[in-house]
Amino acid sequence: MEKITADEAARLVEDGDAILISGSGGGHSVPEALLAAVERRFLAEGQPRGLTSVSVVGVGDRALLGASHLAHEGLLKRAITSALVDSPGLVRLAAEDKIEAYTLPQGVLSQLMRDMAAGRPGLITKTGLHSFVDPRQQGSRQSPRTPPDFVEVVNLAGEEWLLFRPVPVSVAFLRGTTADEDGNVTMEHEAVLGEMLAMAQAARRVGGIVVVQVKRMARRGTLPPKDVRIPGILVDFVVVEPQQRQTYATEYDPSYSGELRVPLDAIKPLPFGPRKVIVRRAAMELYPGAVCNLGAGVSTGLSTIAAEEGLLDDVYLTNEQGIIGGAPITGRDSGGGQNFAAMIEQPAQFDFYDGGGLDLAFLSFAEVDAQGNVNVSRFGDRIIGVGGFINIAQNARCVVFGGTLTAGDLDVAWESGRTVIRKEGRHRKFVPKLEQICYSARIGRERAQEVLFVTERAVFRIGAEGLELFEIAPGLDAERDVIAHMGFRPAVARELRAMDPRIFDPGTMGLAADVHAKPRGYRSARVARWHAARREKA
Repeated sequence: MEKITADEAARLVEDGDAILISGSGGGHSVPEALLAAVERRFLAEGQPRGLTSVSVVGVGDRALLGASHLAHEGLLKRAITSALVDSPGLVRLAAEDKIEAYTLPQGVLSQLMRDMAAGRPGLITKTGLHSFVDPRQQGSRQSPRTPPDFVEVVNLAGEEWLLFRPVPVSVAFLRGTTADEDGNVTMEHEAVLGEMLAMAQAARRVGGIVVVQVKRMARRGTLPPKDVRIPGILVDFVVVEPQQRQTYATEYDPSYSGELRVPLDAIKPLPFGPRKVIVRRAAMELYPGAVCNLGAGVSTGLSTIAAEEGLLDDVYLTNEQGIIGGAPITGRDSGGGQNFAAMIEQPAQFDFYDGGGLDLAFLSFAEVDAQGNVNVSRFGDRIIGVGGFINIAQNARCVVFGGTLTAGDLDVAWESGRTVIRKEGRHRKFVPKLEQICYSARIGRERAQEVLFVTERAVFRIGAEGLELFEIAPGLDAERDVIAHMGFRPAVARELRAMDPRIFDPGTMGLAADVHAKPRGYRSARVARWHAARREKA
């Protein structure tokens, strides 16, 4: 192992190389100094050129940091990631068809790192079937020039699967907290673990260079061996960045790394409004012992509701980055967690998710069609990507999607428990046709999933013929206030129920009493019913 500067590391990158980038979202375990050094070199010298960026999670601050350092014509040829939304520079290049761009499922990319490390021909999974990831649809491509390189439908034992081929790697830019003189790396201050070991192994297998950015150096033999996440045998170069932040928004919070636990009143509650209303109704699906995922967007607020209602010790909240238990973080630092019971590597978390380990998934929606298919990935030139959405939505036993009925200057208020639509949103979110399918209602039916769509004024479920309205907020008319603002006519339940009035009261709901009232064995009974329904479908 050799210690070098970030600018020296940038000179290791040659024209046409593929850079494998660690980390998640808003700066969690992202080697920011290395990416900035590549940009500096290109702006000064015009080199390197024609690079491919590969990151399991989209990385950036939705401005100029992270993968946006590479968003220059000539510097970048191709972007392979699960989400582009955090890197607006990449979104622009893809929308203008100036680069090749793929947004593959986050779990697929995460698990694929291990297959690449082992020299296997790729990852075989059902994740992404009948979605835009399927090559019979868009094959994960997000720009016209993007070739259909990485996804193939294969038949094994009479069933359809998707084969995701290995992605290119020349240089791995990784991050840890401490490196010793032999190059062993620990991650004691990091808020997520990612897939550092698999990435280093994948790069080493093909003869690539492994560069690790750390905050500090330690003497040989002083790091606890069990804490080493990247063994020195896999590390070629170490770059020390003493000013390394834990995330883009936070210099260092010891609760993010599990160093300490914070009082529940330190978890900031959601202000009362449409988001809180949506998340409160979603939280009514909780039950003791439920293993849950909280997706990005509005659904991250469920952790604050659970804390506010005193439920964090009754359920197991998780996120795809590897947090188990406690309260996944909301806002700019989402992806991490506080008061968690365990932090595991991301590929293992997706193994658990793909294997059906989630009782409940709380996800956001952007557009829904009459069948219950969901789009969160692309809207014209606005490219988001899917993150872990497909893995989670496709494999959970129950999925609760959350979002407002319309968007764009929507103004909703609650007066004496009654919902008042002061100004309707400009854009319909329940639409006749989706640009990209990210959740397939067909797959949901095959898996006997229970699926709900929770809005600030109504709740829908997937029935035999498609979407069905079965709850409405007090004070609203189904035709005037709900169906008139949808791009299709849903079925309406024979007994249309009123949403629980506690949802619309600014005070706490007393939800813990409802959850505790569910009988012992409630979770086991639900799991048994799900397995029975799947057998019947098969």
